Amino acid sequence: MIETERLKLVAWQDRHLDAFAEMHADAQVMADLGGPIDMCESRRKLDRYREAFREYGVARWAVEDRDGAFLGYAGVMPRMSPGHPLGEHFEIGWRFVRSAWGNGYATESARASLDHAVDTLGLADILAYTSAENLRSQSVMKKLGMVRCPKRDFVQEIAHGAQWHGLVWRVVS
Repeated sequence: MIETERLKLVAWQDRHLDAFAEMHADAQVMADLGGPIDMCESRRKLDRYREAFREYGVARWAVEDRDGAFLGYAGVMPRMSPGHPLGEHFEIGWRFVRSAWGNGYATESARASLDHAVDTLGLADILAYTSAENLRSQSVMKKLGMVRCPKRDFVQEIAHGAQWHGLVWRVVS
């Protein structure tokens, strides 16, 4: 567990699944990734996060407020698929329920996740990517001191044959 002034970043538990799936069912929350996903895909995603923690010691954390209410997730995820347009890499990412937007939780939890990944695990060259339309995430990336790497931008196919254009940012340590 990682604690910040206002938040707890905790390992995933079964109790998180319903709120996690509800977040992924929100079209506005998922607008930048091709739209909502269902409970089955949410479960697969949560299982991937748990497996990454077991295998690499790092992944997305469930983010809760001090009372234990689920707010979303943040963390450094190993992306070890050789088929990814960026090859194998570590990626910082976050996603929050709409009611948590605008409170600085993404920046606070992402900073704590990055500090853990770099200082405790010794990871370097951590990337982040988002769509051109996702100005909220781009703002968080700037607040984290990340820099744009336009030469690494990529296009990836997502749901229903749609294409997603990723703008790449890099952690500067």
